[in-house]
Amino acid sequence: MTIIPVALGSRSYDIQIADGLLDRAMDVLAPYIARDRAIVVTDETVATRQLGRLQVSAQAAGVELHTIVLPAGEGTKNWHQLEKLTDQLLSLGVERGDHIIALGGGVIGDLTGFAAAVLKRGCGFVQIPTTLLAQVDSSVGGKTAINSKAGKNLIGAFHQPGFVLIDPSVLDSLPTRELGAGYAEVVKYGLIDDAEFFKWCEANGSDLLAGDRSAQIAAIGHSVAAKARIVAEDETERSGRRALLNLGHTFGHALEAETGFSDTLLHGEAVAAGISLAFAYSARRGLCDAADAERVAAHFETTGLPNGLSAAGVSASGDTLVGHMQHDKKMEGGTLPFLLARGIGQTYLARDVDLSDIAAFLDEAA
Repeated sequence: MTIIPVALGSRSYDIQIADGLLDRAMDVLAPYIARDRAIVVTDETVATRQLGRLQVSAQAAGVELHTIVLPAGEGTKNWHQLEKLTDQLLSLGVERGDHIIALGGGVIGDLTGFAAAVLKRGCGFVQIPTTLLAQVDSSVGGKTAINSKAGKNLIGAFHQPGFVLIDPSVLDSLPTRELGAGYAEVVKYGLIDDAEFFKWCEANGSDLLAGDRSAQIAAIGHSVAAKARIVAEDETERSGRRALLNLGHTFGHALEAETGFSDTLLHGEAVAAGISLAFAYSARRGLCDAADAERVAAHFETTGLPNGLSAAGVSASGDTLVGHMQHDKKMEGGTLPFLLARGIGQTYLARDVDLSDIAAFLDEAA
């Protein structure tokens, strides 16, 4: 059992990591369950893979479990599904003191968290992430959102969960591609400020993706601890410290927008390509050695992840991709900050990037 605290004063909470934890989830979540009943929000895919384990746990604990099952996929993060979800939650009599359970990947966590943030001006929720990406990134930190026609995660709120339960055994049911997409976020933590962890990824990433449980647990624990530390320092991304967690995301979100936020390019795959582009652009500007950018690209290629535009299946022009970036929520005063690198483990926030230069770089990289 690993317990990692997220220190946020009155909004502090714990992340608990252990193999098989889902099978006794209701015992672990007892402090967050009121009136001997719980409401779980999940999607069609997770319902077939993992919901049964939660139901057995609820039955054993004498907890009445109400389940809301949503369509799977990024397309669910929209106004229509948010309205349906909040209506269903209200029909079940959710009170402000209740904790809604989000059982799923990043889409379910984001949508359920946002619903909890706005329902009755804020009720509780807990995260049970079922993908590697959600376990190491999106379930921690309180970012909740839905997508709009203008871009990804543009409508949302900071709303911290009350608890995060992580069971690495759920990863056994993931398709190889989805597991790899989550691995991109693991690598990110090494590239931000921990060169030794990136070395660990180079040595152990293939084993992790092949199902090595000890490697998976080590990666999850290290990643979550890193994110918890950064979130505690800069919860709402005001000082710039938390912005480091967006490495690769400005490029990546543009790639996702170009591919219609669909399964054509999974979020983690877009992040891998985006990180590679961020390092390649940094090398182009002379900020880091070309060897560093090549090393990052090589690692993603070795682990089966896209490391650039063509590998991501994107052939749009630089101007088109920059057009997507102009809707980025980080835009300030007409300037879009970028996460660039002075080397492996030396990411920083650059506020002097000319978008026309980014467009020219992307045309060269195509």
